[in-house]
Amino acid sequence: MKQDFDELIDRIGTNSIKYDFAVERGKPENTIPLWVADMDFKAPAAVTNALIKAAQHGIFGYSESKSGYVDAISHWFKDRFDWTIKPEWLVKTPGVVYAIATAIRSLTVEGDAVLIQQPVYYPFAEAILMNHRKLINNALVYENGAYHIDFEDFEEKIKMNKVKLFILCSPHNPVGRVWTKEELTRLGFICIKYNVIVVADEIHADFTYKGQKHTIFASIAPEFSNISILCTAPSKTFNLAGLQVSNIFIANKNIKKKFQEEIVRSGYSQLNTMGLIACQAAYEKGARWLDELKEYLEGNLEFIRTFLKEYLPQVKLVEPQGTYLVWLDFQALDLSEKELEMLIANHAKLWLDHGTMFGSEGEGFQRINIACPRAILEKAFLQLEKAVNDVTTTS
Repeated sequence: MKQDFDELIDRIGTNSIKYDFAVERGKPENTIPLWVADMDFKAPAAVTNALIKAAQHGIFGYSESKSGYVDAISHWFKDRFDWTIKPEWLVKTPGVVYAIATAIRSLTVEGDAVLIQQPVYYPFAEAILMNHRKLINNALVYENGAYHIDFEDFEEKIKMNKVKLFILCSPHNPVGRVWTKEELTRLGFICIKYNVIVVADEIHADFTYKGQKHTIFASIAPEFSNISILCTAPSKTFNLAGLQVSNIFIANKNIKKKFQEEIVRSGYSQLNTMGLIACQAAYEKGARWLDELKEYLEGNLEFIRTFLKEYLPQVKLVEPQGTYLVWLDFQALDLSEKELEMLIANHAKLWLDHGTMFGSEGEGFQRINIACPRAILEKAFLQLEKAVNDVTTTS
């Protein structure tokens, strides 16, 4: 049965971080929340049915996954990305950010340099700094409305700072780049040259737009698999973030041993029972749901593209190649960061992620989550249009 992605689902009063905590987080009441990366769509029916069956059983003891769990993941990655995994590579964690922090602690020591490419998902920087490592930034270059990598700066930063770990965001959040195989290959060989371990956050791998192809970093060459920790999860793909389950793949036995030892030191063992059940059901039976979702998101993106062109030409869409998180360029409004935040939150009554969360390179930008019914998106952009027109008229 085809999913109705236009269905408006009331999430207020469900303890939703997205909907129920605006005031607690310093936002006005009655804002439209389009910030955090969870979707306003029901998970696939197969997932819900599997969870209901488990709930009706009524016992929620310690659980672990059997071979069917690994089989479901393996088939998914083989079918979608032509990548063959081995069961012994798998380490399950409650989340990708947890895995990244675990990698930092297990593979570097305090004071070691860890490289990221800002503007990038802000927990990367938090995990580096909170664990007392040195943050090195190979800033992405924004030219002609698109982003690319400065490879010369990438190598120089690694060499000069003796970088030990590189956190790759692929596809990139928030700028929406789907890195080409050629770009990833160039990054990979530089990392091999300087003995840099790559932590590849590929949580958005399933979201690429027409004409784009995601390449799994570890699949490019055996040498890449040997230096990488591949972080995946069903959470973004199937809207399961609250169930806390991620699948981390580590082919190098020594790296995997250090990673697992750090998990033990943190006091963590079995995953959430319901997370395991949902993950397996999603990968086994969620393919059609995802394909329908991606088609719907294409429509949402086309709505934004057309709306900005016709009614808000001052705001530029950074054309996304992947993810359901869209990066908007407000620099033409010539507002300070504080003024832009006032415009978005107080005048437009929208809750977005302001660009500087992702690094100073994000100044003048905002990230918006487009994984919602189109009616919500239409209302949000009408409010944004009015706010921009009001501010530019009075100034």
